[in-house]
Amino acid sequence: MFTSDSVNGHLMNLSEAVSYPFETWRGTIGLVVVAFATYILLILSTMPGFSLQMLGDGLHWFEYVVVSLTETVYRTDGWTGLTVIVLYALLSGIAVVNAVAQLQIVGLSSLTDLSGVVPGLLASGCASCGAGLLGFLGFAGGLSALPYDGALLRFGGLLLLLFFLGRAGHPKRCAIATERAK
Repeated sequence: MFTSDSVNGHLMNLSEAVSYPFETWRGTIGLVVVAFATYILLILSTMPGFSLQMLGDGLHWFEYVVVSLTETVYRTDGWTGLTVIVLYALLSGIAVVNAVAQLQIVGLSSLTDLSGVVPGLLASGCASCGAGLLGFLGFAGGLSALPYDGALLRFGGLLLLLFFLGRAGHPKRCAIATERAK
């Protein structure tokens, strides 16, 4: 099924995809901005009711809400919970920067390589409740019926992000081997 050459090629593509945003300042800034925005969105989605209620009272509560929810994730699931959220944010930032680069180079047809970003973001969410952005859509109850309260879904989302980044590779190089290269 998997040969060592295909696994090595996939890992090489993954390392190229992960390192691409750091090749330019523009890519690095894009990664930081998208990762930060994704982290904020994921943290706010851990307790959507609390977030909406506090921020509905005014944006002056924003810092308190983010710090409070980060502390809640840490207290409920420790470093593992925070690590999952940070990994989602970083991988999403990398995927978005790579998708923008592919869009600029090849056009819309190239974005099918990064189609794993959306399911990964939807399933990510809070390490304690597992709702993620699906909680905003009303699917939190269904996730609580899953084994380990949806933790497998979150790790599956991380694996999807890694798989699609590894499949896409460096946005400026074709990851598909031609007949001559084989």
